[in-house]
Amino acid sequence: MATEASTSAAGGSWVEGMSADNIKGLVLALSSSFFIGASFIVKKKGLKKAGASGVRAGVGGYSYLYEPLWWAGMITMIVGEVANFAAYAFAPAILVTPLGALSIIISAALADIMLKEKLHIFGILGCVLCAVGSTTIVLHAPQERAIESVAEVWDLATEPAFLSYAVIVLAATFVLIYYFIPQYGQTHIMVYIGVCSLVGSLSVMSVKALGIALKLTFSGMNQLIYPQTWLFTIVVVACIVTQMNYLNKALDTFNTAVVSPIYYTMFTSLTILASVIMFKDWDRQNPTQIVTEMCGFVTILSGTFLLHKTKDMVDGLPPTLPVRIPKHAYDASEGIPLRSTAEGIPLRSPRATESFRSTL
Repeated sequence: MATEASTSAAGGSWVEGMSADNIKGLVLALSSSFFIGASFIVKKKGLKKAGASGVRAGVGGYSYLYEPLWWAGMITMIVGEVANFAAYAFAPAILVTPLGALSIIISAALADIMLKEKLHIFGILGCVLCAVGSTTIVLHAPQERAIESVAEVWDLATEPAFLSYAVIVLAATFVLIYYFIPQYGQTHIMVYIGVCSLVGSLSVMSVKALGIALKLTFSGMNQLIYPQTWLFTIVVVACIVTQMNYLNKALDTFNTAVVSPIYYTMFTSLTILASVIMFKDWDRQNPTQIVTEMCGFVTILSGTFLLHKTKDMVDGLPPTLPVRIPKHAYDASEGIPLRSTAEGIPLRSPRATESFRSTL
């Protein structure tokens, strides 16, 4: 009898249904995706409005802090993040994180309606591939590891494998911030998104630790007396502040409908990797489940490739005309690459147009 119960718990059969905690985590994660997806659009509108009367966030400005619309988007995102925070306390990260795919659909749909940022047909296919890959991972996710104290999470976080991962992440983040962003931040979307995703993988591990601590505290086992709880809190705050700063720069510089899925894909992949290293999720799975999850990763990466390669392409243009924005197409007043298709695609540079007219 005990053997059968153990086998059932380890297998995590979705046919037999999810546990009450997993259902709570699922509902919270879905709600989080809705709020976060909508917040991208509201914040982008606030950034554009603030940029019209001040220095844009993409070039180091902070005028958006005085824009009520941006704060409305921030509050919406905070609500989503709180729901996401609660979800990690009830369900494993490998189940909660991929459900962020819903935010891609919401963000892309609202960007099309409110911001007039059009996705190429292959961009839509990329979104679908991201969602399919995420679903594959969710359906084969391992069961949550039983943890009885925040000290146990601290022991997992200080093992050599995860410490090595954390050092690599921090080193890569500093290289991106101090070397690549000054040179490529305005032209390469992966730079800003890379910082957000790398730091985000560490923040999720800390959020999960803090969520477990609060869950145990509310159940009668006070975890606030442990210093580890407060150390995880400090890490969460530092990571979230860093993420928000560079996410604002990415949203202000590039097309929202592209930022959202690429950020989701990188963030999800790195978070699952961190969870596998820290909580040893794959130790409780058979080879078939692991291979299926890897196929999900490949599907997500395929979707990211399509989104990245088609971010400047527009449907409906004659095949003889260029469908990518020329590298020399810049906003004369700010020197920022024109990324949003809503602003139109210049077929020649202003200087070339002036020369052409002078010959008439």
